[in-house]
Amino acid sequence: MQPRDGVVDFGGEGPPIVLLHGLMGRATTWWGVARWLTAYGHVVGLDARGHGRARRTGEWRTEEFVADVAKVVTELGEGPAIVIGHSMGGLHAWVLAATRPELVRAVVVEDMAPDQRGRTVDAWRGHFESWPVPFRSLAHVREFFGSTGDYFAECVEERADGYHLMADLEDLYEIAAEWGRRDYWSFVDKVECPLLVIEAGDTAMPPGQQAELAARAPGGGRHVVVPGAGHVVHDDAPEHYRGAVEAFLSEVLDR
Repeated sequence: MQPRDGVVDFGGEGPPIVLLHGLMGRATTWWGVARWLTAYGHVVGLDARGHGRARRTGEWRTEEFVADVAKVVTELGEGPAIVIGHSMGGLHAWVLAATRPELVRAVVVEDMAPDQRGRTVDAWRGHFESWPVPFRSLAHVREFFGSTGDYFAECVEERADGYHLMADLEDLYEIAAEWGRRDYWSFVDKVECPLLVIEAGDTAMPPGQQAELAARAPGGGRHVVVPGAGHVVHDDAPEHYRGAVEAFLSEVLDR
């Protein structure tokens, strides 16, 4: 695979493992996870369109994001991938498995529900726009976000007046608005590969859906709840997250 903007090669050898971040994130937010995942295969992270170093223009439909992931897996040329996604990335992972099953060996979904119809971005808008942007320093970013400070430090860029989010908020609102208009159960019902669902104990997702997501996947699903963890489980409870993923990978890879 030729180097390209928005794709981060974390190294490792073996089956491809593709990491998909959540809304507002970027591939490098997976650094801590990627360090131990390289023991299981060749780990690659992808900036979703509108995020990180990926292109800022184009359609924002879920199917367009999924097509980008399919292209990366195909270009790797290493066979079907284990696709691990957080939030938005989890959605893209199971939709890829449903629509391009030849490209996906297994899926890990972290804190994402298939049906959020009726929700709007209005609450998010007020929350995001209350942030003290521009941040004065990376230390300011880490202090403001607390336990997810390292995560958000990856999602900002320095400009003349301080640190700003790399992603454009209006783009993010448009991406998330689609989730409030449609549900994704029809894709869940076509996931024929093994599926692990890791739910945050303090999730803001509709109750019960993540357990149903695991139960409905035809390929066989497992549902794990991490008590006390917030939305970014792999940062809030890294050891618990790692244990769940490593146990799943050991089965998938028959180790």
